[in-house]
Amino acid sequence: MKICVYPGSFDPVTNGHLDIIDRAAKLCDKLIVAVLINSNKNPAFSLEERVGLLERVLKDRENVVVESFSGLLIDFVKKKNACSIVKGLRAVSDFEFELQMALLNKNLDPEVETLFMMTNINYFFLSSSAVKELAKNNGNIEGLVPECIREDIISRFMKK
Repeated sequence: MKICVYPGSFDPVTNGHLDIIDRAAKLCDKLIVAVLINSNKNPAFSLEERVGLLERVLKDRENVVVESFSGLLIDFVKKKNACSIVKGLRAVSDFEFELQMALLNKNLDPEVETLFMMTNINYFFLSSSAVKELAKNNGNIEGLVPECIREDIISRFMKK
């Protein structure tokens, strides 16, 4: 069974993430969407909320599962017997960082490949940070996040 891992913080999941997930799921038997527990970040949504939002969005995708992890990505990948890490790229700045991480992971385990997927041109500008900023300032996030979780995101940032 060919297993791939698509890691990220998904705070919150966007339609850009969803595009990469749908495209990556076609390349493997099982895609694990791995939600990172990163103590260096202060997420808007808790780990449980991020996993829950992803599970709602991905519930109809038969070969996609959502899990969380902490520590080194390469250790999680090996534990899951995955062969590849999937990373989405938007801009050159993404590439520079992700190339460094891919080479580091390759050094730690030469058997694991990193697959880079270019973002769909419709989502080139999209990031979780941009969604949060729009939501905080009552901006329109329609079309930027999966419709089934849009109200959850808006309500998180509604000004009191």
